[in-house]
Parts: sequence; C-alpha cells; structure tokens
Amino acid sequence: MSNLSKLEFVDLDISGKSYMSWVLDAEIHLDAMDLANTIKDKNQASNQDRAKAIIFLRHHLDEGLKMEYLNIKDPVILWNNLKDRYDHLKMVVLPQARYDWTRLRLQDFKSISEYNSAMFRIISHLKLCGDNITDQDMLEKTFTTFHASNMLLQQQYREMGFKKYSELISHLLIAEQHNGLIMKNHESRPTGSCPFPEVNETNFHQAKRGRGRGPSRGHDCDRGRNSNHGNNNAPKNPPHHQQWKRKEQKHEVVQAPNAENACYRCGGKWHWSRTCRTPKHLVELYQASLKKTEENAEANFISEDNL
Repeated sequence: MSNLSKLEFVDLDISGKSYMSWVLDAEIHLDAMDLANTIKDKNQASNQDRAKAIIFLRHHLDEGLKMEYLNIKDPVILWNNLKDRYDHLKMVVLPQARYDWTRLRLQDFKSISEYNSAMFRIISHLKLCGDNITDQDMLEKTFTTFHASNMLLQQQYREMGFKKYSELISHLLIAEQHNGLIMKNHESRPTGSCPFPEVNETNFHQAKRGRGRGPSRGHDCDRGRNSNHGNNNAPKNPPHHQQWKRKEQKHEVVQAPNAENACYRCGGKWHWSRTCRTPKHLVELYQASLKKTEENAEANFISEDNL
C-alpha cells in the first residue's frame, strides 16, 4: 500500500483493461518530465534520460508485468512490446462504446447530471479508440432523445441556436433546479387550501397571557407575597380566577368550530364555503345541529353563572 501512494496514476494491470487510459497518462507525464522522445523509434536520447524513462514506466506496471519484462532496459522496446500485447483491446472497446452511444437517451435518466456523466464517459472511450465526437453530434443526440412530453421544450431549445454542448447543459441544469423548487412548493400544501391560522392564534393568546392579563401573573404575584402560605382555610381558586375561567370556556366554545378550519356551510374540511358541493338537505341538517349545540352551550353557561 505504501507504493500505491507514490504512483502518479493507476498502474497497468496484467489483464490490460486500463491500457488505453494508462498510455494516455504515461505520455502526458513523460512529456512533462521532458522524456517524451525516449519512447519514440530511432530517438537520440541520452542514457540518463532512457534510464529515467524506464524507471518511471516500470514503476507504473503490475508486479506480474514487471517480472515478464524484467530484462528490458530500453523504454522504446518496453513501450512497443506493451503496444503489441494490448493494442488489440481497442477493437474490443470500440464496438461497445459505439453501441452505448446509439442507446444513449436523455429520457432514460432521472437527472441532467447523470445524463451528462454518461455522455462524457462514452465519448472518452470513443476518442481513445480513434472516433471523434463533435459538439454538434452531442447537441443532436440530446435534442433527439428528449421525452415525448417535452416536444415543445425541445423545439424552444433548438431555436436558441446553441453552438456548444456545455451551453445547452448549463441551461438544462438551471431549469431542473427551478422545476425542483416549484414541485417542493406545490407538494408542501394542497392546491386551493388555506394555511393553518390556529397555530398563530394560539401563540397570540399565550403571548397575551404572558404580558400579565391572565391568571399566571396573578398566581406568580401571590407566590411572591406568600399570601396563602400556611393558611389552609384560604380558597384555592379566588373569585376573579373562576370568573376568568368561565369566560375562557365560553370563548373556547365559540371558537371551537373555527379551530379545525372547517367549512361553516357543511362542516367539512379542506374546502371553502364558496366551493362547497354538499347537497342542500345535508347542509340544513348540519346548520340545525349547529344551532342546537350553540343553544345548549349558552344554556349551560347561564346555569353556571346562576350557581
């Protein structure tokens, strides 16, 4: 594992699966080290440069390959032997890459980024095998593989006259982000429904009690003065507390129909009265039961006051 950390790129496996990418990486690094001419035929490189090049190439070979080419000291001979051994893999990778290119469709991917990644992966294999894919080919592949439901959108993007594939992808990514935000806002609450006001109303009443007009302030004052401590005959609930409690109960009875955000016409939820489609006879029954409930509540409240 210590040798892997010193590698400039992935070493060449004995199976040769990564040969094409390995060749490209080796050429780039040798060129950066000013040793690119050491792997060319009939070069005039010095013995010192050849030694540096062979050390670098052998360092990025699998242990099995190192043992097979142990006696080779010229980088040109090692380079040509590896080419004769693994260059035929291009004929294996090229048909698969062409097949993947023909089957590539935008509508088969859940996101634009996944499609873009698959596009460049296939193109890299084609270019390593000698096939050149232009921006015009990439644009045409994207336009012709839109989903059938986005036909109008595809025509609009064609009319924008993109010259580069990157410009089209940037517009598609921005549109995808905006569509995602619209869907989140749509799914947060059903269409036509109102927000829940009872939460804010409850917080308002709690804040109002905390300012000193509710029973909590009077109860705290009594604790601070120690007025009832040690007096077992003192009433547990003073008169003004009972009066406030009766008013609060009446307020809750009146506000009960609105606590569930129900339609005042039929009593149903999740729709407004102006859009209510409940039959007339059911509405009359609900209104009659509502009046009866209010009358009973008022009668009970009056009887409690008399008591």
